[in-house]
Amino acid sequence: MLKQYGSVAWALFFLIALVTLISPARAIAGESPASVGPQGFVIWETHRDLPELAFNDEENKPVTLADFRGKVVLLNIWATWCVPCRKEMPTLDALQAELGSGQFEVVALSIDHAGIGVVGKFYRETGVRHLRKFIDPSMQSTSTLGIDSVPTTLLIGHDGREIGRLVGASEWNSQAMMDLITRAIDEIPD
Repeated sequence: MLKQYGSVAWALFFLIALVTLISPARAIAGESPASVGPQGFVIWETHRDLPELAFNDEENKPVTLADFRGKVVLLNIWATWCVPCRKEMPTLDALQAELGSGQFEVVALSIDHAGIGVVGKFYRETGVRHLRKFIDPSMQSTSTLGIDSVPTTLLIGHDGREIGRLVGASEWNSQAMMDLITRAIDEIPD
C-alpha cells in the first residue's frame, strides 16, 4: 500500500513539474510568445503593459515599479523557503554585480510573510551583497502579475513594459542570460 501512495506522490510531482514547464509558454492575456530564449526565457512578441505593483524596500518605504522607469529591471519574485529560489539567488547577485548600473537593476522581491528580517538573514547566510532588499509580505505581486509559482522572473524594459519572463530558476549570470539582458539595456525605447 505504501508503494501505491509513493507512485501517486511521484505522479503528482511530475504533473506539477510539467505544468510549471508548460506555463511559461502558455498564452497570458491572449498573447503568445514570439520566441523562447536562453534557459526557456519567454520573449513576448510585443512588450506587455504591466499593472501597478506596490511593495516595500528594506526601510519599509513604499516602492512601485514606476519608480524604476527608465532603467531595465529584472524583477525576480522569490521566497527564502523556496529551494530553487535559494539556489538561483547567488546568480542574481552576480548578475547585479556585473551589469548593475543606472541603466539596469535586479529587483529581488521576496514574498516572505515574516518580513524583511528573514530576507536580510538569508542574504547574510548566502553571501548576497549586491542586491537591495524588497518585500511583499501580502503576496499581492503574485496575483497582480499572474504568477503561479516562485521563482518567476520578469524582464522589464526602459519603458516599464514586460519584455518576457521565466518561470523557474535560472543561471542569471550565464553568458546567454547576460547577453539577453544587455540587448534589453541597449534597446532604444520608443
